[in-house]
Amino acid sequence: MEAEILLAHSLNVDRLCLYLAPDKPLTLAERERFKEVIRKRRDGVPLQLLTGEVSFFGLRFRVREEALIPRPETEELVEKALSLAPKNRDIRCLDLGTGTGVIAVCLAKFLRRAHVTAVDISPKALRLAGDNAELNGVADKIVFQESDWLGKVQGRFDLIVSNPPYIDEGLLEKLPTEVREHEPRVALNGGNNGTEQMKLLLEDVRTHMNNSAVLLLEIGESQATQVLQLVERAGLVEANIANDIAGKQRFVIATCP
Repeated sequence: MEAEILLAHSLNVDRLCLYLAPDKPLTLAERERFKEVIRKRRDGVPLQLLTGEVSFFGLRFRVREEALIPRPETEELVEKALSLAPKNRDIRCLDLGTGTGVIAVCLAKFLRRAHVTAVDISPKALRLAGDNAELNGVADKIVFQESDWLGKVQGRFDLIVSNPPYIDEGLLEKLPTEVREHEPRVALNGGNNGTEQMKLLLEDVRTHMNNSAVLLLEIGESQATQVLQLVERAGLVEANIANDIAGKQRFVIATCP
């Protein structure tokens, strides 16, 4: 499948075209382009960075090395956020650590009355997220803000969603080459035990939540107990863990009293 995707990308056609004309010979230039992307993929460059885009929640997003490539688990996070968000009134949503902007864009796209703020510490990531908001027709519903977590964020929100860095810094060098060498460390490194960035995120989170507001976090599969304690220490209630489709403890959901 990856070979088909890369060939179609090299020829600038849809994959369907490969089946419609399976015997069509390639020119020398086309063969060279295909060989080049194959070499890069073999050397560990992620497929999504080679094609420059990814499908997420049925939408198309551009991807570049300045932001984490969206994972299927984050699609599940978005699905839970959409199911918990109020639909019958205007709501303010906050995406902390927006990266490519997939969470913010999906909230703006599928919650008709949502007003979204997307925050990231990286100006390059914010520009990419802005491009993706334009691409999906929701740029007018999202405010992009450069901030180290909640440091420069103003106001209160009804829904806060985040996929923060949660890899233990001691395990970064053991990650697969395509992750270790081609995705930003700032989006991966969760510090000691992988929970240091979550501690910073949660320090002032309650002061930015309206009554009955909901917080959703994506976490590492072995961090549930630690993160629940951090969430409760932050003054939130009804904290619980939800599993991902693989049965791993992947999400924390909590409410502001």
